[in-house]
Amino acid sequence: MLRTIGRRLLLLIPTLFGLSILLFAWVRALPGGPAVALLGERATPEAVERINELYGFNEPLYVQYFTWLGRLLTGDFGSSIQTGRPVLEEFVRRFPATLELSIAALIVAVGIGIPLGYWAARRHGKIWDHTAVVLSLIGITIPVFFLAFILKYVFAVQLGWLPSDGRQNPRIDATHYTNLYVFDGLITGEFDASWDAILHLILPAIALGTIPLAIIVRITRASVLEVQNADYVRTGRAKGIGTGTLRNRFILRNAMLPVITTVGLQAGLLISGAVLTETVFAFPGIGQFLARAIFTRDFPVLQGFIIFIAIAYALINLLVDLSYSVIDPRVRVQ
Repeated sequence: MLRTIGRRLLLLIPTLFGLSILLFAWVRALPGGPAVALLGERATPEAVERINELYGFNEPLYVQYFTWLGRLLTGDFGSSIQTGRPVLEEFVRRFPATLELSIAALIVAVGIGIPLGYWAARRHGKIWDHTAVVLSLIGITIPVFFLAFILKYVFAVQLGWLPSDGRQNPRIDATHYTNLYVFDGLITGEFDASWDAILHLILPAIALGTIPLAIIVRITRASVLEVQNADYVRTGRAKGIGTGTLRNRFILRNAMLPVITTVGLQAGLLISGAVLTETVFAFPGIGQFLARAIFTRDFPVLQGFIIFIAIAYALINLLVDLSYSVIDPRVRVQ
């Protein structure tokens, strides 16, 4: 297992190396060069020359690339043009918010999606099966930002049941060790702070988790339908194996491999795709900061955050691969 983990981590090296080349090429391919894109309307010849001198854009491309790569390897991702603080510091400050929101959205997607998909498969061809399929189609097609606005308007503005934005009521004097507000409240005994953080998570988690939920419903339904018609399941029924054992050990467990793969992919997408949800709910995570970085052309932030997100995505997929042998003993990670 340790060799497998080490081998998969080593595969991150060529992946991140290729990503760094693409990011470097993307910035250098901007119309007028990175200096003009950075300055925008203020791109006078004198200002462009100063930026080129400051960032080394007048050096040969291979020199620029290896200089930039060398800084990355030492942990220097540059400084944000918006705030003037190091990119690594900005990421560490904001990533816990996005991680907490992604976990909450994944709990919504998995907690509802797998039971609903299994329930639909067990009632294949009936009205409840068709209803689950239609609802999953609606969940996939509805835009995230539209659903976010609807949820915010109905449950926060009109009914006033839930907070409309932010991570926590600013009037709460909470202690934050990890910046995971729910977890921090639990370990410090400030349960009112944890509860308030959970209330702030409900609406954005539902909005962000709707599309993964719909996909998980469809994958679970299809996988269970395939497994429950397999020969070994029919053999188990013929031998008189109990219904509960047949469902849990023969059907559900064997149907979980494609579902777990889907969950892992969706978890990575949640972390990298929370821009719209965080913007609508003013949730101070990496998505909201990335949205501002795009409009302000804060390229150090864009480059650094994309690399960090790629690392998180790769680690999530490593966990998914390692979980295969736990779910199905026939599968051994090589």
